[in-house]
Amino acid sequence: MQQGDVLLQQTEDGGEITFAQGLVEMIGGLETSVYLSLFGGNEDDDGRIGNPQTWWGNIQETDPDFRYISETQYLTKALPPSSANLRRIEDAATRDLQWLINKRVASSIIVASSVVVRVTIPQLNIMQIQVTIEANGIESNFEFVENWKSL
Repeated sequence: MQQGDVLLQQTEDGGEITFAQGLVEMIGGLETSVYLSLFGGNEDDDGRIGNPQTWWGNIQETDPDFRYISETQYLTKALPPSSANLRRIEDAATRDLQWLINKRVASSIIVASSVVVRVTIPQLNIMQIQVTIEANGIESNFEFVENWKSL
């Protein structure tokens, strides 16, 4: 019996699952939740309430914390790649991950530094998103490298 979440690994064309000995690789941490928060849903969904481009799973969801909006993913397609837009991506990623604090998945000490997001441009048309989350006194670090799609 497998437990945990399916491990999604970031690739150039989206998330991929890995098989080991005929089984899907699973993980027990927050990595899959963080990945789906940033890159799940529909990349054409800009987060507006009632947007017809929203991911189909959001239509009946009544709790806003459980909707996949992934503003981060949307902005990688909507904004031109520039250092000036990094702050907007960081803010979007922070909003996409806010549910972790709202649902007390992250530290019960709710301060701005409970979820820290840093976005950089390590090479032309590529962004690197680094996320640090503290949950129950344990710090977890995640890193995602994503193509800037608005080209």
